[in-house]
Amino acid sequence: MSDWLFAVLLGLIEGVTEFLPVSSTGHLLIAERLAGRHYSDLFNTVIQIGAVLAVLAVFADRVRGLLTRWSEPANQDYLFKLAAAFVVTAIGGLALKKAGLRLPKTLTPVAWATLVGGVLFVGLERWLHGRRTIDRITWVIALAVAAGQLVAAAYPGASRSGTTILVALALGLSRNAAAEFSFLLGIPTLMAAGAKETLDALRSGETHEPWAMIALAGAVAAVTAFVVVKWLLGYVRSHTFSLFGWYRIVAGIVLLLLASRT
Repeated sequence: MSDWLFAVLLGLIEGVTEFLPVSSTGHLLIAERLAGRHYSDLFNTVIQIGAVLAVLAVFADRVRGLLTRWSEPANQDYLFKLAAAFVVTAIGGLALKKAGLRLPKTLTPVAWATLVGGVLFVGLERWLHGRRTIDRITWVIALAVAAGQLVAAAYPGASRSGTTILVALALGLSRNAAAEFSFLLGIPTLMAAGAKETLDALRSGETHEPWAMIALAGAVAAVTAFVVVKWLLGYVRSHTFSLFGWYRIVAGIVLLLLASRT
């Protein structure tokens, strides 16, 4: 498989998995490992911007309403909590990067994070059965979701969307509200991460894939993510996240077996 075709494949994987609670970073690492190739952190981070653009398109009316009617109390409250969650994530993310956090080169930590996340999803959904939920984002939920993003950054395979949705559900937020807050918070979070990786690469002159290849993968991720996000928002209106939990359990076990043979 040519490098360009493999970049398209990674773009597809990113678009499908970025906002599903199954870990895009984990799946990208798995694809690279199975193909015997390793792409730069810049590539894996910047193509996420494509997925972000898809979310902006899906939530265009919601984002426009928040920004054009920001003076309304409800919108102000939501925006302040989004901003606070982003600031906490940004500060924590910079601290993790300064501490030398890098993507793992082995499958084992990704496998365990995938498996544990799956067990938590299945267990949480059973615990939530029949319980009342809320649609309002509280300060506790907003800050806990920010903490969830940091956990996902530290443990590839945990899944940014998966961890944040898990935290929100555990604190009583409804599935639709949890997905929306997670996705909207992903816009500034992933954009900032992509911008920082780009600036760092330009300043250091580090070797990475051609920019045209990164742009192609990002474009593929954008188209794919648009379809996936639209589908997921409809799915969670009448279904739980248990399906993704079971998928993660199976995937985690398979990855542990694969890691034990390499």
